[in-house]
Amino acid sequence: MFGQSRKGPDHLAALETIKDWTRDRFSLAAEAVILVAELNCQVPGCPPVETVVAFWDQDSTRYRFKIFKPATEVLNDDLPIYWLKSALIDYGELGCDCC
Repeated sequence: MFGQSRKGPDHLAALETIKDWTRDRFSLAAEAVILVAELNCQVPGCPPVETVVAFWDQDSTRYRFKIFKPATEVLNDDLPIYWLKSALIDYGELGCDCC
């Protein structure tokens, strides 16, 4: 269903690191839910592998962003800057196939 697993130690460590960076970058509480996943993009023109991060803050607002590279290649500088947080609100399906 999900294709071949890339869940080696380096991959899992990269996902945890991205989660930690996200918590720090957006000043999220220790109990805030943060999901990090590496996905194969099926949209034409999209990079073949992307890392998707979703998180919820104290008021249950959902945020989401993508980094267009595998998790093991993501750097702290690839995350959006803090003051763009409101632009990351995930309103759900907007009728767009690109995101």
